[in-house]
Amino acid sequence: MKKITAILLILLLTGVNVFAAPEDENVTIQNPQIEMRDYDGIELPAGTFIPAVSAQEISTQYCPEGYKVKFIATNDLFLYDTKIIPKDTELYGYIEKINEPIVGTNASMKIKITKMVYADGFEIPIKGYVHTSNNNIIGGELTQPAEFVKMPHYQTRFQGWYNVKGATLQVRPGRTRKMGEHTRVAAGVDLIIILTAPVWITHTLTN
Repeated sequence: MKKITAILLILLLTGVNVFAAPEDENVTIQNPQIEMRDYDGIELPAGTFIPAVSAQEISTQYCPEGYKVKFIATNDLFLYDTKIIPKDTELYGYIEKINEPIVGTNASMKIKITKMVYADGFEIPIKGYVHTSNNNIIGGELTQPAEFVKMPHYQTRFQGWYNVKGATLQVRPGRTRKMGEHTRVAAGVDLIIILTAPVWITHTLTN
């Protein structure tokens, strides 16, 4: 017992590390912290206009409600010197509402936009509509009158000591109008998509 105690005392005095692990030059300590990509998010406000072109023909005659549609951005959209929506970005949506043609009014529809897809496949959900000045309703115009009514307007002109009576024939629209027609958006037609809610953009293309 005294010999063991003496040996341990000698080892401690000489500085030998009894519990040291064998050295291995190939062993490396890895940092457990994962580096995350730092995105600079930009908010695209509601009311933003996105110029686009229709990728297919859309008609109230053969497209039902819920029919999926596709548009393609025709210009680069910048915000604070950052390209937010590059040209050729795809925008997808569907026909939200269709009103059939009736006597006096053409058919109409509203097209809702739900997402956009960048060229690299990244998707961002959005809320928007194909924009028109009539509350985003495409079509719905009044039809032409079905008939015109002729109405004479009599006039009296004084020429010296006698009067001359004349009549002017006026043509005005009648009360009835023609049957409405279906409304369509041709393929390749330029239009505007308006955002109805802000969009938080966290992804941009660098090339």
